[in-house]
Amino acid sequence: MGRITTLRPVMRIALGEGARRRADALAVEEPLEIRIGGAPLAVTMRTPGHDVELAIGFLVSEGVIADRDDVVAAIHCGGPGTGGGENTYNVLDATLAAGVRVPDPGEARRFYTTSSCGVCGKASIDAIETISRFDVAPDDTVVDTGWLAALPERLRAQQAAFDKTGGLHAAALFDARTGEMLVLREDVGRHNAVDKVVGWAVQQSRLPLRATVLQVSGRASFELVQKAVMAGIPVLAAVSAPSSLAAELAERSGLTLVGFSRGTSMNVYAHAHRVSADPIAIASGRREGQGER
Repeated sequence: MGRITTLRPVMRIALGEGARRRADALAVEEPLEIRIGGAPLAVTMRTPGHDVELAIGFLVSEGVIADRDDVVAAIHCGGPGTGGGENTYNVLDATLAAGVRVPDPGEARRFYTTSSCGVCGKASIDAIETISRFDVAPDDTVVDTGWLAALPERLRAQQAAFDKTGGLHAAALFDARTGEMLVLREDVGRHNAVDKVVGWAVQQSRLPLRATVLQVSGRASFELVQKAVMAGIPVLAAVSAPSSLAAELAERSGLTLVGFSRGTSMNVYAHAHRVSADPIAIASGRREGQGER
């Protein structure tokens, strides 16, 4: 599972009660270098654990692979300065199948990405809007509003590491037909959590992810919409706000984008035809949750 949490001594101060020393659990954040055939491709800050899923999901979002058979092997290996002998578990080398195009050095994302932004350093919007092999627009999935509204609480109930640290994002994939939670992953980076979910789906030969809903614990960024589209997910729901670019990409791609999904209300920012709701509430044009943080 990796080093998900760690303990660190802190001074706990409570007004009117004084100070005391105690151990506090923190979410682990470490770099992961993703290599293809030994050549560095990208470095991301992540919570260790499910690294193979993360790497595979990342490759899907970059348009490098789209199927389980596209990756022959993925193993941790020695990091820089180790002489190749010591396994740091912070370097993962993937071997692609014959015929799968390997990104050339000029295309490799040879830059540092933080745990909060997976596309920092990209030169332009055109460079990051990857064309998906899966078209989500024809997906005729329809989800019930009440079921959709309950997903954030179901997600939160399964966040074991968040309970200890309060510092991890989560993403979960749900089957829209059965209501089953298929997989949940936590990470310091919201984009990493989604990559781990997509990577799991690739390993289970589930792509494209028709008739599924991706629920995330934070906001819906442009990149999360892109990752959902690249995996063939028709519905993305977030407990907080989407960005304007996220909403625009969802509209162009045919993805249903839901934001501010909290309690008994939500906003549908694109392709509301997949959300079965009270027609009176729709006609009223109310936008519950607007301006919340």
